[in-house]
Amino acid sequence: MTLVPPLALPSHCSRPSLVAQLGSTFRLFSLALCGSLYGALLGSILVYSIADFLGRKRELIIAAVLYALGALTTAYAPGLGVLLVGRLLYGLGIGLAMHGAPLYIAETCPSQIRGTLISLKELFIVLGILLGYFVGSFQINAVGGWRYMYGLSAPLALLMGIGMWSLPPSPRWLLLRAVQGKGSLQEYKEQAISALGKLRRRPPGDKLSERQIEDTLVSLKSSYTDEKSEGSFLEVFQGPNLKAFIIGGGLVLFQQITGQPSVLYYAGPILQSAGFSAAADATRVSVVIGVFKLVMTWIAVAKVDDLGRRPLLIGGVCGIALSLLLLSAYYKILGGFPLVAVSALLLYVGCYQISFGPISWLMVSEIFPLRTRGRGISLAVLTNFGSNAIVTFAFSPLKELLGAENIFLLFAAIAFLAVLFIVRTVPETKGLSLEEIESKILK
Repeated sequence: MTLVPPLALPSHCSRPSLVAQLGSTFRLFSLALCGSLYGALLGSILVYSIADFLGRKRELIIAAVLYALGALTTAYAPGLGVLLVGRLLYGLGIGLAMHGAPLYIAETCPSQIRGTLISLKELFIVLGILLGYFVGSFQINAVGGWRYMYGLSAPLALLMGIGMWSLPPSPRWLLLRAVQGKGSLQEYKEQAISALGKLRRRPPGDKLSERQIEDTLVSLKSSYTDEKSEGSFLEVFQGPNLKAFIIGGGLVLFQQITGQPSVLYYAGPILQSAGFSAAADATRVSVVIGVFKLVMTWIAVAKVDDLGRRPLLIGGVCGIALSLLLLSAYYKILGGFPLVAVSALLLYVGCYQISFGPISWLMVSEIFPLRTRGRGISLAVLTNFGSNAIVTFAFSPLKELLGAENIFLLFAAIAFLAVLFIVRTVPETKGLSLEEIESKILK
């Protein structure tokens, strides 16, 4: 589900070739590449109202179709306008998948391994980025090589769609539709039992599946009344739902405003100062950084259900703050020691991959009550992409105004605020079922 999006991120080394082929300027080219961000923002807005109608399975199938259409449109684009359309389509797919993937995983997996499975989402995102870098390293000097890099996403999107088609719907989504009065309660209940049995590889009529579905149904019914089967538009901002949004939305906001979209902007200059100057060198070093990100993400995946969410978040974000202070010091007083900057860059990347990278989306996927989970996660996705866009577009003016050393100092201060937010606000959800999180933490 999440290997596909990063594959459409082109290596920076392909940009001159792409600009030359399409007869455009770097400014217009950059605008076209941002089309995926605009599409993702639009997709996260759309799913707010249609997510519970579509269901998690259909949402991800539609995302796969949008991925394939976007990748093929971009790969065969004869001009900048078509390229922008392709990027918008692809971005719509990202918006839907970033919403639907954590939802489906959280609602279908056992609580004992929920952290591991949802964190694998980030692992496959990193794997997709790494694969994109790897393909880019072979296409640097090829005429039209960027078309192969974009087009590679299409067959993987097809595999994603086929894979989702073969899976059952989310049992919890089926029960949600039943309680909302969208069909026969008994029929939806039987479908949920069947879906859970398939997911757990149990025989038809399995009593354990029936008991688990019955327990979930009882918990869900308690949060609904006959007069108000579907919540209002503002329900996400009321009571326990508001508490969940503060936790989930706060994490993805801090994920972006601690510099995630911008720190790697300096990776090129930092690596050049360490002796990597050629485009080919820079691209191959990007592959090495990608491998490092993959290793650190795997550590988080392996340990999240043992250590818990809070230790990884607190330790990782403290490391992020330290790395940002080191980068600030490098640009202010340690300019003659490029290894300090390289070490700080790697520290930032590593700490991000064991904290904000996987854990933010894990918390978002499990903290919202089922009644508002679809809408709550869509708002979290919107917060993520919206803050990403703001940081990205504000970065250049801030760089001119403050200078690199003060930008990193600002990001470090925000990172320390993020640590305080996590310590005071973010609960530990390790080992709890989604219903237990709703009843014990949010009440």
